[in-house]
Amino acid sequence: MSGVRVVLFDLDDTLFAHRESVEAGIHAHRAALGGELARGERAAEFARWNALEEEHYHRYLAGEVDFVEQRRARARGFVAPYGIELDDHAAEAWFESYLAQYRRTWALHDDVAPCLTALAPRRFGIITNGELGFQSAKIRGTGLDALIPLGDVIASGEVGVAKPDRRIFELAAAHFGGQPSEACYVGDRLHTDATGAARAGLTGIWIDRLGQASSAELEEAAAEGVSVIRSLGSLPALLS
Repeated sequence: MSGVRVVLFDLDDTLFAHRESVEAGIHAHRAALGGELARGERAAEFARWNALEEEHYHRYLAGEVDFVEQRRARARGFVAPYGIELDDHAAEAWFESYLAQYRRTWALHDDVAPCLTALAPRRFGIITNGELGFQSAKIRGTGLDALIPLGDVIASGEVGVAKPDRRIFELAAAHFGGQPSEACYVGDRLHTDATGAARAGLTGIWIDRLGQASSAELEEAAAEGVSVIRSLGSLPALLS
């Protein structure tokens, strides 16, 4: 992998501690709302909110709903078991209140800055499935723009194709003026990130921060030529 001159990253749960902020945000939002919503069991409510994000955000990526509607759907789905109905205006307001709590704990993973420092002078970029404006706000809000310029962020909402479509990886490689074989891509999802990158001709690297990879997934990663790491701290040695 010593020929890799461009290192590309996923954003959420790879560089940006999305899951941690989501958990803190939904619990703070429930507490602020009070009543039955506040008394729900923490782990179950967090799992429910995660499931709604997975369902409706992927509907947005598939073009079934727009970015705003997937937010409304998540809000409606979360309160429905409590007998609460939200019209469009109320659903947007509910989600905006959650976002305010989510934003309060935005942070990078601790291994990000040391990893990028160790990988210099390679060039860095981000490929993210999402709207450029919202993802850029996270990058600025965490100070990541001091390490990776906003001009080197490729967002699916901007280019019209989403991971794992090979075209978004090819667009990113072309942005840096090179071939896919000169770039690697690091992400927390095996299929969307690492396998998608590998099939587009990049070096695919799966970061399994929680160590939850199954034996079948590890076998699949090996078959696709995908390396598996637990921390970005392992990346410099892998690319040396």
